Amino acid sequence: MTVYFIGAGPGAADLVTVRGARLLARCRVCLYAGSLVPRDLLAECPPDAELLDTARLDLDQITAALVRAHHAGHDVARLHSGDPSVFSAVAEQMRRLDAEGVPYEVVPGVPAFAAAAAALGRELTVPAVGQTVVLTRIAQRATPMPPGEDLPTLARSGALLVLHLAAGYVDRVVEELLPHYGPQCPAAVVAYASRPEEVVLRGTLADIAPQVHAAGIRRTAVILVGRTLAAEVFPDSHLYSTARSRD
Repeated sequence: MTVYFIGAGPGAADLVTVRGARLLARCRVCLYAGSLVPRDLLAECPPDAELLDTARLDLDQITAALVRAHHAGHDVARLHSGDPSVFSAVAEQMRRLDAEGVPYEVVPGVPAFAAAAAALGRELTVPAVGQTVVLTRIAQRATPMPPGEDLPTLARSGALLVLHLAAGYVDRVVEELLPHYGPQCPAAVVAYASRPEEVVLRGTLADIAPQVHAAGIRRTAVILVGRTLAAEVFPDSHLYSTARSRD
């Protein structure tokens, strides 16, 4: 049997992939993070499926449940919010399943930064303005950041920064980015992207923190900082240029 790590998307149940929904419909066991995965998505599971909320389970307990279901002959859906490739804690689960000889597959999902860009109505890479997006977080009540990945170092690139797990520390984020981006650099915060309760804040580094505090946002949000968020004057991309040869 197989464990499927399925990206549940940013929150809206209909943003799960077709492949993810089809796997949910056939797996007899589903582990999900109740605080992050929409309950509506669980309707895709078989009516008699075992549903296990992992919100209060540690890694040992989650691994034991996956291994137990495997040995019982069940395919398992392991639902993670967003996309499993970033900030999902999938790597340590894979490592433990490898040690137990349990096979698994990964099914991509819509990441939070993509849903945030959609909410903002923005392309994050704009010709001649910015072509690099850095996905990162800060070390606050979490594992330390590796050397060279602190916020001031990353900010020296001038690239668009997307910060996960940082909304509760927006003051610190602004303080560390101001020397590199300046107070008028565009900034945005999107909370609960794609959900009915979605909140979109737009501003600059000079005023985004007060907006976040006023809205009471502390989690389930991404912070975006960079010039492409407000780019209006830029050349058309070469992709569809009339000067480009299409032979």
